[in-house]
Amino acid sequence: MQKRKITIAPSIMSSDLCNLEKSVKEIEKEGIDTLHIDIIDGAFSPSMPLGIDTVKQLRKITDIDFDVHIMANDNEFFIQEMINIGVEQISFHLESSVHIDRYVNLIRKSGTKVGVALTPSTPLSDLEYILPQCDTVLLMLINPGFATDKNEKQVSYAAQKVKDLKQLIEEKGLNTRIEVDGRVSLETIPGLVEAGADILVAGSTSLFIKNRSLAENKQIMEERISEGISKGEAVK
Repeated sequence: MQKRKITIAPSIMSSDLCNLEKSVKEIEKEGIDTLHIDIIDGAFSPSMPLGIDTVKQLRKITDIDFDVHIMANDNEFFIQEMINIGVEQISFHLESSVHIDRYVNLIRKSGTKVGVALTPSTPLSDLEYILPQCDTVLLMLINPGFATDKNEKQVSYAAQKVKDLKQLIEEKGLNTRIEVDGRVSLETIPGLVEAGADILVAGSTSLFIKNRSLAENKQIMEERISEGISKGEAVK
């Protein structure tokens, strides 16, 4: 049986924002092939870490896959900008979208992978009709843009929501991947992977833990991932 492939997607927000090129090169050196980039408008979510021009400059220095998570009220504007830059995947929030199918078609037509994102309390029933059109569903496990609030913990129902989404995907016979974002820590990774998470957005509680190198943190993450895969297989 083929072993599940779990993608580690380092969050650019957690890297050294004063030395972005150096940070990206360090990530590449570890054999990581995906970079998670948050595009936040300061309105949908109360922060604004990276501008569009910064993402354009990053695209020039690396071929790593850009996994973009848009947290904005004007989705169409940012989707079009990211398509123009040439990113590999775009996720946008259902909560701020009126014309969801239009955005899905816009992304799909460009040859970019489609993701939809849900804030923690948004029910999975909102995916009823859109799920078959999604390459990925991104589940926020803390409220969007509040990662800098170190006191905010992952929601208590995080693993259960991943498990329920996995079941929904399997019931529909789909290959949609599940991405998790928000306090994806060394402690929570085994449970999230066991529940069915495929893409882990790695930040300050995993890949970028201070006092250890990126390589050391990655190795520990991989151990935790293997633990979660083994537990998941044992349950089956």
